[in-house]
Amino acid sequence: MPLLIIRNDITKVSCDAIVNAANQSLLGGGGVDGAIHRAAGKQLLEECRTLGGCPTGEAKITNGYRLPCRYVIHTVGPIWQGGSHHEEQLLRSCYRNSLALAWKYQCESIAFPLISSGAYGYPKAESLEIATDEIRRFLSDHDLLIYLVVFDKMNFEISRTLTDSLEEFIDQNYVDKHEDHSNRSRSFFGRKLISETGKSRKGAKKASSPSPMVSDSACLDAMPMEEPLEDLEQALLQIDESFSEMVLRKIDEKGITDVECYKRANMDRKLFSKIRSNRLYKPTKPTALALAISLELTLEETRELLMKAGFALSHSSKFDIIVEYFIRNHHYDIFRVNEALFSYDQKLLGLSS
Repeated sequence: MPLLIIRNDITKVSCDAIVNAANQSLLGGGGVDGAIHRAAGKQLLEECRTLGGCPTGEAKITNGYRLPCRYVIHTVGPIWQGGSHHEEQLLRSCYRNSLALAWKYQCESIAFPLISSGAYGYPKAESLEIATDEIRRFLSDHDLLIYLVVFDKMNFEISRTLTDSLEEFIDQNYVDKHEDHSNRSRSFFGRKLISETGKSRKGAKKASSPSPMVSDSACLDAMPMEEPLEDLEQALLQIDESFSEMVLRKIDEKGITDVECYKRANMDRKLFSKIRSNRLYKPTKPTALALAISLELTLEETRELLMKAGFALSHSSKFDIIVEYFIRNHHYDIFRVNEALFSYDQKLLGLSS
């Protein structure tokens, strides 16, 4: 099962269990904790009173009552004190213990907030990295649908290093097909960036223009003419390797298992089974790119795989440019790719059937 990052109110997520970022008393508080108690009703508070609190880093489970979930898993995140008071270990324990409880109670889906990233002050980018790291480890050995629930953009932040380099790459490569390329600047999340013409806000040299996109028809026109085929049957004998066949060939070449492939693609088993069993399977573009990331394909190989599915990479799509950035830089961690895509309001890679 995959990890899905979603923007929602966690009290409205329908799944088997939601995680409450609680305080040690488990008797309610502000933020996510207070919202969950209000939505669940007074019965949740009554059950929590019987639990005797919860130490930081540990987790306890209750019923969900009026929430659209069977269970609430309460975990106490660390208060950020500069990082020298075992905050990372405690935060990792929150995720590990919550996931262990969900598995013990036979949950098939669970929704997490970004624990400790609100009032407890844990740096958002670091808390996100810890969350996805622990979830990745769990999913390597378990099948569970996991939601990472973000209420708004203020509660979600990728690393500044990645943000800066990715924004620069987008700015140098993005071609907006709906706007003229006058000397005006764009902004992501309220930050003024390099202008459409490539002139930086600090007067840096103009970025080189991206290579023009070539249409499929133009490519066909440029190809040398071949002898006409005698009949349709002869043409059908020359059908190229399909998308599914290329994926399966690459799995063999990489020496990995099917399970490793679809888990690294943030994909569930059912979807992968469709790809394996149907030679002519036609994936969505996010599915095709997820498999390219999973198989650690080069940019040229990725383009070939996309072509077999009827797609191409385009510099008029931020989605395509973001994925291209990671492939060009040989970064094949699909969770990091999806974090970046989510930050730019793009579709995520992989997911379920």
